[in-house]
Amino acid sequence: MNDIPKLLIGLGIVLVLTGLIWQVGGKYIPLGRLPGDIIIKNENTSFYFPIVTCIVVSIVLSLVFYIIGRFR
Repeated sequence: MNDIPKLLIGLGIVLVLTGLIWQVGGKYIPLGRLPGDIIIKNENTSFYFPIVTCIVVSIVLSLVFYIIGRFR
């Protein structure tokens, strides 16, 4: 029963840190506008698929969870 509050506190800290990094680092790291993201614009429609951004976020999250798993 004591694991759930610790988990929620940890997730809260991670979310706050992620938000701060995204807010401050958004000026320097253009997540969502990386080279390789697919953008198709026609006259009336546009299609946007951030494939490279998804890969970068996946790699970063995998590393974070790997490091967290090593400390358990």
